[in-house]
Amino acid sequence: MAYFYEEPSHTFSEYLLIPGYSPAECIPSNVTLKTPVVRFKKGEKSAVTMNIPLVSAVMQAVSDDKMAVALAREGGISFIYGSQTVERQAEMVRRAKNYKAGFVVSDSNIRPDQTLADVLELKERLGHSTMAVTDDGTGTGKFLGIVTSRDYRVSRMDKATRVAEFMTPVEKTIFAPEGTSLKEANDIIWDHKLNALPILDQKGHLVAFVFRKDYDIHKGNPDELLDAQKRYVVGAGVNTRDYETRIPALVEAGVDVLCIDSSEGFSEWQKRTLSWVRERYGDSVKIGAGNVVDGDGFRFLAEAGADFVKVGIGGGSICITRETKGIGRGQATAVIEVAKARDAYFEETGIYVPICSDGGIVQDYHITLALAMGADFCMLGRYFARFDESPTSRVLINGNYMKEYWGEGSARARNWQRYDMGGAAKLSFEEGVDSYVPYAGSLRDNVSLTLSKVRSTMCNCGVLSIPELREKARLTLVSSVSIVEGGAHDVLLKDRTGTPSK
Repeated sequence: MAYFYEEPSHTFSEYLLIPGYSPAECIPSNVTLKTPVVRFKKGEKSAVTMNIPLVSAVMQAVSDDKMAVALAREGGISFIYGSQTVERQAEMVRRAKNYKAGFVVSDSNIRPDQTLADVLELKERLGHSTMAVTDDGTGTGKFLGIVTSRDYRVSRMDKATRVAEFMTPVEKTIFAPEGTSLKEANDIIWDHKLNALPILDQKGHLVAFVFRKDYDIHKGNPDELLDAQKRYVVGAGVNTRDYETRIPALVEAGVDVLCIDSSEGFSEWQKRTLSWVRERYGDSVKIGAGNVVDGDGFRFLAEAGADFVKVGIGGGSICITRETKGIGRGQATAVIEVAKARDAYFEETGIYVPICSDGGIVQDYHITLALAMGADFCMLGRYFARFDESPTSRVLINGNYMKEYWGEGSARARNWQRYDMGGAAKLSFEEGVDSYVPYAGSLRDNVSLTLSKVRSTMCNCGVLSIPELREKARLTLVSSVSIVEGGAHDVLLKDRTGTPSK
């Protein structure tokens, strides 16, 4: 007879934290969000740690090299998506690892034979007013000039006007040679009152831009996550099919940590992948595995050699695995049970294997709940897909700016490897949807706001670190009526103009 769990599984929204005593030193500025990423032995430290407990999901619509740099700058790790060619993924890792803080590879480029209409379309799509004019329209082409909003007047110019007619040509552009330090570039920017400084190689090809705003951001980023060579820490997703060719290429490119990207991790396929990594690289290559939703799944992957274990099946906003297959578990219950298994494994073996809560984060406070329930860090997809730094296009839908967002199990992504259980190399049916999410602006601003909420809540609980939160937190299940009571109710809300909203 089938086994039946007596208790229902629960989501994060069904829990609240009970406030604890807050001493005078318990203020947000004293809270540390440092957390381990990979396994370590009792009395030792994790070889990879983060300064914030956030990683971005292994998804086409979320994590590329641009996201990797932006998130590492804030103290987290992005796992560059694996549903692409080995060569392309390795190149993304390489670009992120070679990125010099303050130097930005241009992603907004145009050819001189294109028109003002193309400039406006590019600005609308990417949100950038500064564009490099190169011979081939790429970020590494021969630099011919620059276009900013000061170079054209939409009301007075024909949209068919060629870029060559109104751009600022290279002869009139102040630039710096490759090898210029960030300090030297900043001095040039301030001396000449520039907003952007192109960096060119010896052949006149564009290498990068240094922006006035980015320099300020770099100097004010104490949490940025760097490796021993002062390069940004970068993650990447792999699968259980082509790992023998993909992993060596990613390691050669300089990846810091890998993650087996799968909807279900309690399988022989993941064990084979982990065993191959350990036989080939020993402990030098760090690789996480998952996903699981119970203690048995955790122990299986921990014993197989996983450096961290991802928790969650079917909780993502674009995931329809539960609806399609009837597989999954409420995210809160899954995290709680796996955390108990992680602690028991630590007591038995002296080896701590961090767990990552993947999915189910709808509100910012859900992050704090996940940490209190035992997660070491959280993986988010929808959250990061909303930002400028995600790889998707910004579009106007019904008067509101949105960003495209699709699941790896959707027909658009067709990432069959993520759902592979052996057999035919194809996506048999969809386990994800294609959608839009509200555009939210820059990653930096939003992550800062989210983490300020996390720190404030931790102070309300009387704790100053994630391990202390896990030890001292008191959580309570709430009724459906209590959930309704927790939001605005029994009032007529005003809109931003001050008039009552309907």
